[in-house]
Amino acid sequence: MQASAAPKTVSPGGTTPEPWRRRLVRNLLYGKSVDRSVKARARIGLAIGLFALCYAVIAGRLVMYAATDNTTVRRSYSADAVATARPDILDRNGEILATDVRMPSLFAEPHRIIDKDEAVELLATVIPDLDVAEVRERLSSRRRFVWLRREITTTQRQEIHRLGLPGIGFMHENKRVYPSGPLVSHLLGHVNIDNQGIAGIEKWLDNRGLADLHLAGLARDRSQQPIELAVDMRVQHAMRDELVKARTKYKAIAAAGLVLDVRTGEIVSMVSVPDYDPNNPREALDPTRINRLTTGVYEMGSTFKALTLAMALDSGRMNINSMFDARVPLQYGKHTINDYHGQKRMMSMGEVFTYSSNIGTARMALALGVEHHKQFLRRMGQLDRLRTELPESAEPIVPRRWQEINTVTIAFGHGLSVAPLQAMMAISAMMNGGYLIPPTFRKRTEEEAMQVATRVLKADTSEKMRYLMRLNAEKGTAKRADIDGFYVGGKTGTSEKVVNGRYAKNKLLNSFTAVFPSDQPRYLLLVMLDEPQVIPETNGYATSGWNAAPTAGLIIARIAPLLAITPRFDLPTADRQILASARR
Repeated sequence: MQASAAPKTVSPGGTTPEPWRRRLVRNLLYGKSVDRSVKARARIGLAIGLFALCYAVIAGRLVMYAATDNTTVRRSYSADAVATARPDILDRNGEILATDVRMPSLFAEPHRIIDKDEAVELLATVIPDLDVAEVRERLSSRRRFVWLRREITTTQRQEIHRLGLPGIGFMHENKRVYPSGPLVSHLLGHVNIDNQGIAGIEKWLDNRGLADLHLAGLARDRSQQPIELAVDMRVQHAMRDELVKARTKYKAIAAAGLVLDVRTGEIVSMVSVPDYDPNNPREALDPTRINRLTTGVYEMGSTFKALTLAMALDSGRMNINSMFDARVPLQYGKHTINDYHGQKRMMSMGEVFTYSSNIGTARMALALGVEHHKQFLRRMGQLDRLRTELPESAEPIVPRRWQEINTVTIAFGHGLSVAPLQAMMAISAMMNGGYLIPPTFRKRTEEEAMQVATRVLKADTSEKMRYLMRLNAEKGTAKRADIDGFYVGGKTGTSEKVVNGRYAKNKLLNSFTAVFPSDQPRYLLLVMLDEPQVIPETNGYATSGWNAAPTAGLIIARIAPLLAITPRFDLPTADRQILASARR
């Protein structure tokens, strides 16, 4: 017989009673006496507050994204470099030499592109020179960000925008532009596609910490102080113009020039042609377009005789009236030392300089000895690499075993190769009273120059060297550079180039060093012509006095007024103007 079921408890109202388990949970969660309508309103309020907080966070992030530079946002998840901001570069008068402009660049997010082939075809219609295979490969990669084309035009940006391709976007980057084109290319250098300096002053900027500031996000647009250089664009233009003309006239393969302030060490102008346009950096890869003044090393020829004479005078063992035997050539084994315009007689120091006697100069160096010669050249900064703001600098080529024959040839400018700027630094010390001042491409006062200067010569030696330089313009090989009113002094230099280990008599490197004014030196000028040829005007000669010296004269006539050098006419000769002043 089946047992009957237990009877269910019915509440007084006739409803089914709440199970004891649910009642227990409710009492534990809400208590025994709670107004459930109040609790419901509290829950709704809490939900509203949470939703409001979420929306506030989303709105805040949107505002932050809108206010943040796209470059910083994209860089956070992209391994591709983004062109960053650089400070303006100015000449000494405030003219802009390099600045940044904003340019659109095209990028893609491959994971968002629906039809890659269609995207490539449409982009190619707007950018005809687009590398289709490379773009398709990039869009097929698993990266979340890829560049498709850096630095597109505004018109191309608008046309691509109208295509409405998902996953294709634009980013505004900084593009470096050089308003003066090739005029100061070797000085400024250039940047790569990411606006990072890779040559010249641009690279020096990055080496000074600009690259670190970029990585830290501290180098923002227009928040950086401009860099002021010592170069004067007016002088730069005049010099380049004359050098280009001289290169064409004398059929030289290259030409170079430099203007140096002897009191401050400032490089007011530096030109080396052929040059290149930094707006098209590919031109810099041409080996014929190197900067011959800092990255090339050369045997400077008779220009170096000035150092030998300064060494002799500064030793105290010789003076400008000392006599030297130039009657017969010097013989060293297979080597014979001759004079180009041999006088074949005893010569005073002044005559050795004005006639550019190899024999007389060699005898001066021999009289002082090999070690004295080496120590003097080291003191004058000719045996060690010259360091300036430009990262590109060449190590001098010094004899491994410095013997007597080396001293003989180096005395008149063969056997030791230095950067032309390096030689100019030493000659500047001969003109400014005896102070070796490291050259600089930055603006510098005379007081600042004296803080880094080193006295290497006696003041009396400097006076006599100025006399000899002016005397050479009056009577010697520098006469074609003597521009009336500017009291020019100078020294010619002609050296045979080394080809396959031997000197080639038909390949000359000509240089001319000028100082103006000689009695109150302010500027030093160097002009170089590489392999100039004989023309009818030079009467069968290709030496420096016939091409580099007259070119220097033309340059001085143009730049001296720009440098505030007041012409003075009817000045007395060097012995009365300079030596008499020195005696007083």
